Amino acid sequence: MTIATTKSALQAEGVSVWFGERKVLEDVNLVFPSNQVTALIGPSGCGKSTFIRTLNRMHELIPGAGLAGSIYLDGEDIYGENVDAVNVRIKVGMVFQKPNPFPTMSIKDNILSGLRLSGRKIENAEELVETSLRRASIWNEVKDRLGDQALSLSGGQQQRLCIARSLAMNPEVLLMDEPCSALDPGSTRRIEETIIELSQSMTIVIVTHNMQQAQRVSNQTAFFLAEENTPGGVVEFGATEQIFHGPVDQRTNDYVNGHFG
Repeated sequence: MTIATTKSALQAEGVSVWFGERKVLEDVNLVFPSNQVTALIGPSGCGKSTFIRTLNRMHELIPGAGLAGSIYLDGEDIYGENVDAVNVRIKVGMVFQKPNPFPTMSIKDNILSGLRLSGRKIENAEELVETSLRRASIWNEVKDRLGDQALSLSGGQQQRLCIARSLAMNPEVLLMDEPCSALDPGSTRRIEETIIELSQSMTIVIVTHNMQQAQRVSNQTAFFLAEENTPGGVVEFGATEQIFHGPVDQRTNDYVNGHFG
């Protein structure tokens, strides 16, 4: 089954998630417009990171994990019977909370690693490496040391290298799970600038606990909450300006103003 997705690269319909018999997310419905940034906010344990992993089928790699509902990428359900999970993860890239470059590889080889591991042909590797590093706003810092090991970089540089590694796969969507939580303010600022620049050419979904960051980088925001003895879910979803300055739900207002969480 396919559905029309006007101006949206990615869409979640009725997504519920289990770990074994424990239901952790219930009935999430979100639309992620093309060339926009969507922030997922909410207290720890409300299912934000679990949800973002459903968007490129990483959730199914966890033993005992279950899912109901549908995720549509360009109108096709990524959990469809004949859909290749590896191809989904090529189209929907992921950047994690902690930088995870391959430690024994050089900066250059890290950029090319995804293509090599997926068996894709690499044409003009030098140009691809430079383009990916430029898009991740790190080229000028590493252009003279591409043969150095990735772990020779600072934490912020490693995270931008991981972004560049994802970009080398030419994804349609980039998922970012708290990409700045382990970084200093200067590195955070550079990552945020990169997110804004990248959103001109792709859809970005970012999990963040930083309310100021959500306001700086996102076009729309979804507020997740898991109340006592109930699974997590979306309380409110809308334009970022509205969520932070005119929320409809009192729980949203309390959270964005720091009254809990």
